[in-house]
Amino acid sequence: MSFVIREPAVGEAAPLAELHVATWREAYAHLMPGGFFDEEHVASRHRMWNQILNDPSPAVTVRVAEQDGRIVGFALVGPSSAEGNEKPVRDTHLYAIYVSAAHHGTGVGQALLDSVLGTAPATLWVAKQNPRAIAFYVRNGFDFDGMEKIDPAAPAITDAHMVR
Repeated sequence: MSFVIREPAVGEAAPLAELHVATWREAYAHLMPGGFFDEEHVASRHRMWNQILNDPSPAVTVRVAEQDGRIVGFALVGPSSAEGNEKPVRDTHLYAIYVSAAHHGTGVGQALLDSVLGTAPATLWVAKQNPRAIAFYVRNGFDFDGMEKIDPAAPAITDAHMVR
């Protein structure tokens, strides 16, 4: 299975938004409240990706994985933000890395992570209910630091903070 890692084009906000929603459904639909993936949720992802691609920040890095002309994964890295009153423990934060389930285990996720972070120190949040993602991050040198949070919009998911 060959794929290419590249920067997304400005006009690719729609396929990125659709993949973002699809990968969340694949990973978390069983944990989300009914109606979570409504039209507004999909529209919010379209707005998010339009903003990221149309008004790029030099501090943010986005890469996509493409196979046969289709985006099958993406990664988004940017500056860390303070958690509560705490100063960020790393300057860089992995905000998102998602790969379609059909491409799990193909090296796409690793290639995306390598392209946006390499081996640099960083932080991330991971759903404790996602053992596949946790194993991936541990394999890549991340460890839990004890911080956890629950998003009121998704109360069945506990996000755990990891640091490398």
